[in-house]
Amino acid sequence: MCGIIGWANRSGDTGSISWLEQGLHSMHHRGPDGSGIWISDDHKTVFGHNRLSIIDLSLEGNQPMVNGDGDLCITFNGEIYNYLDLKKELVGAGYS
Repeated sequence: MCGIIGWANRSGDTGSISWLEQGLHSMHHRGPDGSGIWISDDHKTVFGHNRLSIIDLSLEGNQPMVNGDGDLCITFNGEIYNYLDLKKELVGAGYS
């Protein structure tokens, strides 16, 4: 099971992210296959993720995941079992 940590606030002041790094370190056992951090441009949202790879072992499965424009981000725990159907639908809608 992956380890997820984050913060969202209205002031835009995330301050030092040492708390995030410490949190990820304390949850290393939850996701030893990779680790990632994302901070929004306005500094109002921060995500941290420790990855446990089960189905997708490629680097494309690293999280947090950001869209091509860099303005949307997601981090989650679990597997998307119908990913091939979803991929087909998204490619059909013009996403890569």
